[in-house]
Amino acid sequence: MSSVLTSIKVPFHRPSVGEEEVEAVSEVLRSGWLTTGVKTAEFERRFADYLGVRHAVAVSSGTAALHLSLEAVDLMPGDEVLVPTTTFTATAEAVTYTGARPVLVDIDPQTMNLDPEDAERKLTPRTRAIIPVHLGGQPAGMAAIHALARSRGLRVVEDAAHALPAWHEGRRVGTLSELTAFSFYATKTLTTGEGGMVTTDNDDYASRLRWMRLHGIEQNRSDGPAMGKSWSYKVSHRGFKYNLTDLQSAIGIAQLARCDAMHRARLRIAQRYSDCFASSEALETPRCQPDCESSWHLYILRLRLEDLSIGRDRFIEELDQRGVSASVHFIPLHLQPWYQEQLGYEVGDFPVAEAQYQRCLSLPIYPGMTEDEIGHVIESVLEVANLGSTRH
Repeated sequence: MSSVLTSIKVPFHRPSVGEEEVEAVSEVLRSGWLTTGVKTAEFERRFADYLGVRHAVAVSSGTAALHLSLEAVDLMPGDEVLVPTTTFTATAEAVTYTGARPVLVDIDPQTMNLDPEDAERKLTPRTRAIIPVHLGGQPAGMAAIHALARSRGLRVVEDAAHALPAWHEGRRVGTLSELTAFSFYATKTLTTGEGGMVTTDNDDYASRLRWMRLHGIEQNRSDGPAMGKSWSYKVSHRGFKYNLTDLQSAIGIAQLARCDAMHRARLRIAQRYSDCFASSEALETPRCQPDCESSWHLYILRLRLEDLSIGRDRFIEELDQRGVSASVHFIPLHLQPWYQEQLGYEVGDFPVAEAQYQRCLSLPIYPGMTEDEIGHVIESVLEVANLGSTRH
């Protein structure tokens, strides 16, 4: 295939921020209180109300949200935590912060989420928790995961970095398990640049999360400058520096107000992609499980390699030549050097994850995409699929 020149360039992501965010940040700058304060408390209240959960605790990143959630359930060195191998390294990395060991699990070939049957095979007497990941915003099979957890007394901490807003059997992700970790990284469906949130209905967990996110200080003056003895504080725990600032929270409040509208925009793009790609025998479109709705943070297209003369990497290169930036989510953890060297994993340990990794790519999907950009992505994908088809 020859290089294709095009004047249209579609980036993989473009942040959906506007004047509302600019004004919100300006208001905080003019207030004179920049760190964790009244805006962060407001963001937490609004986020909890939006999901319908008792507590939302704002933190500095999705990784911090996972770490604090695992710390809250008292993981100890020597404990084991089940984690899907198809996820970003932060999911398993957070486990190691507690001294526990991440135990990798293969994925379901349809959803690409954690396979509960393989998870059950990986249980040992040391297994204490399980972290389902809602890959791309597609909800994991929580009914089976919760059943497994109940039968073995496991804690469930959801990695919902991709899953705002997503629904599982009529309930929003963030209300399903005892602790759920969200990410507000720059590319996420709601962004504060960097940031995260933990949701829970458990009062004790919420209190511990609030103490531990700011050095274990029991009173962190989250309502702004304290009255009286503003210099006085009490260190109740050995904590961390994981608080979210009012500058970031102001952006989050503005984003949250548009969260449903941004989701509708991503859903519309996903539906257009799936409708247009359905006619190609070389392409497999993502499908939600019954009674679930994705956030569509990612649109993960899979190639039927038996119907193509080119592989996934070449497919992405051809899209790039046509001005379409694609990505891959994710390189399975057991293929990464650290997990092989430190935890002993090898190529071939997780055949389903490896097979799906070889044929998946993520297409641009974000609210600010123009009609021309959406049309160009569709045209380019179909053109590459047709040129690479073995069925000519």
